Amino acid sequence: MQKNQVRKAVIPVAGFGTRLFPATKVVKKELFPIIDRDGRAKPVILAIIEEAISAGIAEVGIVVQPDDQEIFADLLKNPPKKELLDKLSPQNKEYSRYLEDLGSKVTILLQEEQLGYGHAVFCAKDWVKDEPFLLMLGDHIYTSDIEKSCASQVLGIYEQVNQSVVGITKMPAEIIHKAGCVTGVWQELNSILSVTQLYEKPTIEYAQQHLHLEGMAENEFLGIFGLYLLTPKIFDFLAEHIKQNFRERGEFQLTSCLEKLRQEEGMTGYIVKGNCFDIGLPEAYRQTMIDFRNFRLI
Repeated sequence: MQKNQVRKAVIPVAGFGTRLFPATKVVKKELFPIIDRDGRAKPVILAIIEEAISAGIAEVGIVVQPDDQEIFADLLKNPPKKELLDKLSPQNKEYSRYLEDLGSKVTILLQEEQLGYGHAVFCAKDWVKDEPFLLMLGDHIYTSDIEKSCASQVLGIYEQVNQSVVGITKMPAEIIHKAGCVTGVWQELNSILSVTQLYEKPTIEYAQQHLHLEGMAENEFLGIFGLYLLTPKIFDFLAEHIKQNFRERGEFQLTSCLEKLRQEEGMTGYIVKGNCFDIGLPEAYRQTMIDFRNFRLI
């Protein structure tokens, strides 16, 4: 497979955010505020876009519901009204100009019907075209433990292996039923893995029987971190599921298509050296507000 430079990132933000109701009745979870290390309050989506751009991504596509198109466009495309702009401090005026520059790199894509995460990814097909792309979750933000950002780490592994990469993290057995899980063969112990199976939200019994890796603690598994570098072949499998109306838990999912991609092209797992903050649950969001700015941001 010919190696292509990764230019694009896709961020689906079209979910309903039911676990954060009723706040999400009026504010999209991707627009919830966080405080960064500079003490600046910003919507979660900005931190995710900045993560992508800082890793060298040139274009970001965000997949939104039609009803939310205007609010994301207002954030990323439109400067504040003059009367508000005049009230901003010089620093915030400068940041407003920075936002416009950031927004020039963002394309807003539509998911006309909310039919699942896999369907949201598929809605980016015509924009991505035949390029590999970085896939990020709209309710996950990242901090790195090393000089390279989490997104940069995943892109770097793709440059090495020239196949799809899934970011992974060590996860205790008691929460594995909430996440995608992978197993495989270590190429570099506790770092790089040749993936042999991906499985969405396994039971502890299934994970212990089929997904445990040699060398890891008995009640520890590898869960999906929330960063992927995927080849455009993934769209073929998503299209097949949509055409056949193959739904899981009522929706078109991504993980089963990732498993097909792995079978056809191979896939590498990489333990990201960093932390992933999931703001999609009330308790996790509360903890993110406490911890996020205390981590070293790259």
